[in-house]
Amino acid sequence: MKKASLFFTIYQWVIAFPVLLVLTILTAVFTIVLSPLLPNSQISYFPARWWGRLFCYLLFVKVRLVGIDKLNPKQSYVIACNHQSMYDIFVIYGWLPMYFKWMMKAELRKIPLVGKACAAAGHIFINRSNAIAAKHCIEKAEAQLQNGVSVVIFPEGTRTYNGEMGPFKRGAFRIATDLSLPIVPVTLRGCFEVMPRNSFRITPGIIEVIVHDPIDVNTYLPDNAQGLMNKTWQDIHAGL
Repeated sequence: MKKASLFFTIYQWVIAFPVLLVLTILTAVFTIVLSPLLPNSQISYFPARWWGRLFCYLLFVKVRLVGIDKLNPKQSYVIACNHQSMYDIFVIYGWLPMYFKWMMKAELRKIPLVGKACAAAGHIFINRSNAIAAKHCIEKAEAQLQNGVSVVIFPEGTRTYNGEMGPFKRGAFRIATDLSLPIVPVTLRGCFEVMPRNSFRITPGIIEVIVHDPIDVNTYLPDNAQGLMNKTWQDIHAGL
């Protein structure tokens, strides 16, 4: 068992990571070029989808989908996921069968090439230190959510340190209620075991993506936003 673990560690650092670094650079370049020309198309989404899948295939991580048929490709949603690991991003990119925008921390814009690619793809950067700037970012997100384009948000705001879910922030729920968009709770299970926070060591395994029934936000309007947050949190947590 130890010998197999040693071989995998060598493979991970000597083969898989260098290949994935090159693929990350190529994905960013193709996204920067294709997204402005062909926004929200199969062609512009193709590089990122296969980038996410290859991060799983090359490191022997299997992905299992549950309830994906609950999503209507012509409907825009607010997709709310628990945030276990960096692998959440690869799995959502690789297997969520719709056009979507990420809502991400403004600091990620500074990552060379990747930040520029995310901006070109129309992903939404949130500046949490400035309330006015954050409000404008949310308004920008709302303007894009139509004709089946959804937004993916991690309502916890940051990755878990121990595998447990944290409390939710309000951003996802404001967008959903402003536009009367259904919220889809999605449980990601197994990402923390594959790659915990603050670790670059990958443990091959199975990640499950569990799509729960969409929540009609109108049943929580006009004054029960806390109830909506609680319902979403409970649905996601139940999948764990």
